[in-house]
Amino acid sequence: MADPDRTGLTDELVDDRPNDLRRLAITVAIEAGAMLTNAAARLAGGDDLDVRSKSSATDPVSEADRSAEQLIATRLSTARPDDGLVGEEGQGPRTGTSGLTWIVDPLDGTVNFLYGAPTWSVSIACTDASGGLVGVVHDPNRGETFHAVRGGGAWIRGEDSEDLALHCSEVAGLDATLVSTGFAYEPEVRAEQATDVARLLAEVRDIRRGGSAALDLCWTAAGRVDAFLEFALSPWDWAAGALLVEEAGGRVSHTRRRYAGQEHPGVIAGGPVAHDHLAHWLEARP
Repeated sequence: MADPDRTGLTDELVDDRPNDLRRLAITVAIEAGAMLTNAAARLAGGDDLDVRSKSSATDPVSEADRSAEQLIATRLSTARPDDGLVGEEGQGPRTGTSGLTWIVDPLDGTVNFLYGAPTWSVSIACTDASGGLVGVVHDPNRGETFHAVRGGGAWIRGEDSEDLALHCSEVAGLDATLVSTGFAYEPEVRAEQATDVARLLAEVRDIRRGGSAALDLCWTAAGRVDAFLEFALSPWDWAAGALLVEEAGGRVSHTRRRYAGQEHPGVIAGGPVAHDHLAHWLEARP
C-alpha cells in the first residue's frame, strides 16, 4: 500500500509542504481526541463540564470544547506561528502572514458528546488562497483518522496505522441515494428544514442524521453514505470534510436557502451523480 506522505515527494524537507502540515494536523487532532475521551469519561462519572448555551438552548458548549480548542490552538501556533487560525470556540480569528489559515472545530458533535453518544470528532483544516489544502478529521471512538492533502487523495487511518484510500460511492440516481443531513439550532429554522426533509425522504433511499457534519462528510468520502446536504453550517463544520470528499472523487458545492425569513449557507457533497441529482432536486424546490 502506497504511503500517502511519500507519493510524488522528494526527500527534501520543506517546513510548509502540505504533507508536513497534514502530519502536524493528525498529531494535534489525535492529542485533542485523547483529551476529549478523558473528558467524556469524567462526564460519565458525574463531573460537571460547565455546560453553557451559545446561539440557543439547543446549542451547547462545554469545558471540553474550550479546552480542546485551546490545546489545538497552542500546538498549531507553536509549530506554525505565522499562520492564521479560526476556531469555533473563540480562538482567533488570528490573521497570519504565511498565507495559510487553520480552521478548527475542536469537538464537532457536542450534543452527542454530552449525551454519551459516540458520534463526535475533532476537525482541523488548513487553507490557502486556493481553498482547502489539508483536511483531518479524527474519530476517537472508532479509532479512525480521515486525512487528505489537495491533489493527494483521501485516506483513512485505523488503529493499526495503515492508510486506506477513500472513494465516494457511485449511484444510479436520486432514488438510490442514502443522504446524510443535519439541522440548525433555531426552532423556527428547524421547522422549515423538516418540511424539506419530509419531501426529500420520499425520493431517496433513506436519510441519516449523525450529529457531526465533519464525520458525515468523511463518511460520504468513504462511501458509508452517498451524499450530504446541510444548511446553517459554519466553515469549521465542513472545511476538512469537504476536502476529503473532493479528494475521494466527489463533488462539493455551496448553496443558500431561505429559512425563517433569512438566507442560510448550505453544503451539498457526494459522488458526482449523487451530488448533481441532489443539487437539481434542491434547485427545483419552491
